[in-house]
Amino acid sequence: MKNLSAGIQLYSVRDSMKNDFEGTLKALSELGYTSVEFAGFYGRTATQINELLDKYDLKLSGTHSPIDDLVNNFEETLAFHKAIGNKYYIIPHYAFSSQKDIDELVKKINAVSGKLEKEGITLAFHNHSAEFKPLSDGAVVYEQLLYRTDIKLELDTYWAFIGMKDPIALLERLGDRVIFTHIKDGTAEGFGKPLGMGEAPVAQVVSMVKKAGIPMVVESETCDPSGLSEAKICIDYLKKL
Repeated sequence: MKNLSAGIQLYSVRDSMKNDFEGTLKALSELGYTSVEFAGFYGRTATQINELLDKYDLKLSGTHSPIDDLVNNFEETLAFHKAIGNKYYIIPHYAFSSQKDIDELVKKINAVSGKLEKEGITLAFHNHSAEFKPLSDGAVVYEQLLYRTDIKLELDTYWAFIGMKDPIALLERLGDRVIFTHIKDGTAEGFGKPLGMGEAPVAQVVSMVKKAGIPMVVESETCDPSGLSEAKICIDYLKKL
């Protein structure tokens, strides 16, 4: 793939991040990743994070961070994310069991998204598969997020494949609501694999998002035998497309 520009979700390399934070960032840069998406900060300060990203020529694409940090401690949370230059605050997960939980999240999103936007930070939501399927009371999470909020979307294309089988059609439908795509692979039963080793339509997704100019964030979750080994398999696969 010419002019490859791919980020990686650092949850993919959580096994090495906790033991060698700097060494992991260095290794990812050497593999050819151009940006990173944080999932926790491993006790590092904003200054430490900025220095290491600069040292290894990595951009910060965004963070996976809890919505409740904004709801309960907005000013402190905002200050940290501004200090690291984060422009995309992405809700990674929310526990849904009924319409009440959807209502709760919608209220939280609508309470903080405008405040964040005024500070130059966009709020987004990262999906798993369950958001596409009816809950026990029939409510469908993803549909309600689309029409009850203006939140931007980080579409995890593998979990969309598991949840509704056609991530290509979903990308077409969502249009400019999608600001990032998680490029991921795995079996049809929901077990993750490095890129090119599963059953998801990864090549088609990559072709589409490249044409649309949607940034790609690689995620490979199983750390088998290690996160960095999977990170290498993934970027080597992308380079061959």
